[in-house]
Amino acid sequence: MLPDEGDQAQAVNEGAGIAPASDADVRRMVEEISDYAIFLLDELGRVRTWNAGGQRFKGYAPEEIIGRHFRIFYPQALQDQQWPEYELKVAREVGRFEDEGWRVRKDGSQFWANIVITRLRDESGNPRGFSKVTRDLSERRRQEEMLRNSEERFRLLVESVQDYAIFLLDVDGRVASWNSGAQRCKGYLPDEVIGRHFSIFYPPELVESGWPEQELAKALEEGRFEDEGWRVRKDGTRFWANVIITALRDSSGQHLGFAKVTRDLSDKRRISSLEDEGRRIATFLAMLGHELRNPLAPIANALAIMDSGKAQAEHLQLARGVISRQVAQMTRLVDDLLDVGRITSGKIKLDLHPVDVASVLVDAIEAIEPLAQAKGHQLIVQGLDSEAWANADRARIIQVVGNLLTNAVKFTLAGGVITVTLRRFRDRVEISVRDSGVGIAEHMLTDIFRPFVQGDQDAARSQGGLGLGLSLVQQIVQLHGGDVAAFSTTLNSQGSEFVVGLPAIAAPPKAAPAAAPAAAVRRDFLLVDDNQDAANTLRIALEMLGHRVSVAHDGLAALQAVAQYKPDAMLLDLGLPGLSGIEVATRIRASGGHQPRLIALTGYGSDEDRSATTDAGFDAHLTKPVAIDELIRLIDSLLETPAVDQPSRPT
Repeated sequence: MLPDEGDQAQAVNEGAGIAPASDADVRRMVEEISDYAIFLLDELGRVRTWNAGGQRFKGYAPEEIIGRHFRIFYPQALQDQQWPEYELKVAREVGRFEDEGWRVRKDGSQFWANIVITRLRDESGNPRGFSKVTRDLSERRRQEEMLRNSEERFRLLVESVQDYAIFLLDVDGRVASWNSGAQRCKGYLPDEVIGRHFSIFYPPELVESGWPEQELAKALEEGRFEDEGWRVRKDGTRFWANVIITALRDSSGQHLGFAKVTRDLSDKRRISSLEDEGRRIATFLAMLGHELRNPLAPIANALAIMDSGKAQAEHLQLARGVISRQVAQMTRLVDDLLDVGRITSGKIKLDLHPVDVASVLVDAIEAIEPLAQAKGHQLIVQGLDSEAWANADRARIIQVVGNLLTNAVKFTLAGGVITVTLRRFRDRVEISVRDSGVGIAEHMLTDIFRPFVQGDQDAARSQGGLGLGLSLVQQIVQLHGGDVAAFSTTLNSQGSEFVVGLPAIAAPPKAAPAAAPAAAVRRDFLLVDDNQDAANTLRIALEMLGHRVSVAHDGLAALQAVAQYKPDAMLLDLGLPGLSGIEVATRIRASGGHQPRLIALTGYGSDEDRSATTDAGFDAHLTKPVAIDELIRLIDSLLETPAVDQPSRPT
């Protein structure tokens, strides 16, 4: 303060009745302060004064410390580094020095101190020593250390967790921390993932839909978000995860980011799926046993009638009809099972051609009409005059419509109405099958296309079936690039409607009229099957059509019969005693002798089986049972085509 300013202040104080503080008053104030050690040092760093605060937390009485160098307050390591001298040097040059660190009491114990050293000058500006203020911050340091230790323990805890991926995201969703569980679960090292957006853990379809951002938005809005779904590891593999995202805020409510906890539930989901699959398989096997026994009972009864010796002509006709219908039912069940397996494994092949969808409906309706008439149903068909074409496998689309019509007949009470409608839009053909039956409960509409799932169980069990029809419908339609939807209400028995949509194509040019069928030709056949009943019944059926038939029951006998009878065509089972059907065919093709048309007639029908028969030199592959007229048409077509020379194969 300048002299004139001091005079003014003194005048003000005197005018206000306030006496100016004397040096003695200031000295007493400093000496009595107990929360701070406040003392003076000379130019060399020796203690010149001492207050109550210094005595309280440093432990020295004034006579014990005045005149001693202030380095006595420093740990030996800092003394060895000449840290006290460094502090005075900085204060001398800069005017002030502040620091925090460990200091030593008289009893040798240490405390954490904040110190401020200030350079002092006289009125002429000459150095006259230093003031030193020390504050004991041990308690604050202890609290901070406890907090740091707690945070460190928590950090170590989080980082050591192996079963959960626990990490932080910033406000934009970028990864800010990474624990060992995250590395184990997701496969990324910390330096590979920190700073990247957490959407890299999601499948592409979820990223494209914006789902990661929606998760953050929901967590921010509600404070927390939990979900289960597929996530992606670094190597591209997927795993089923439970995720919890928590929004983080400070004490003022400011958004700081997110905490994300991810748990790999793949094993749990796999176990749950296996348990579900086990229950479904058990249910399926029970249904399959029921459905296979059902046709066996009337077949056994029909055979008993035929064997009784007392059956009239009408009884025999009834028995034949029963056997024919029940065999057709068993064949349909087996075909459905095989179709589901082929489609699920991606092994079904479509024979795509331009198809008149109206003619498909006619064929499917013709097949189902006797069942509908038996239940007194009114069958209404609309839109057959529509110009509706699709690039499709005709047999498979007939199967689709047939399955829908079969369901409609099953679940519609006697005297009901079934309506089939064909519509053509610009780029779409729609087939609608609507019935007035019992309908489908709303909660079942999403599951009705799953394998082995049926609607009303009482109705389903009374009507039979494996619950595969609608699953096949959906999968076949999807293979054609189309879609199928179910609509239903059980209110007022308004029934159900299934709508199949297929991509439409333009009608192809009209083909020339087909030539008249040629007269039946008598053929020479060789049947090779170790099942004597199967061989003999097929022999009789072919002989009744006027063909000559020889029979063999093992592979070696088959080779001898080929040389002896020189048949036009050979119907060859694959699972034979001695030589298998594959080995028989291989030897025939390599023999250089008579080369009949070779047709595999077997219960094996997988793509691998078909490839094996093709490689062995078979001309065709049929799976049992096969209709006689279908077999004859195939043989006629094969024999009308010149045989292709087969390459020689080693025996």
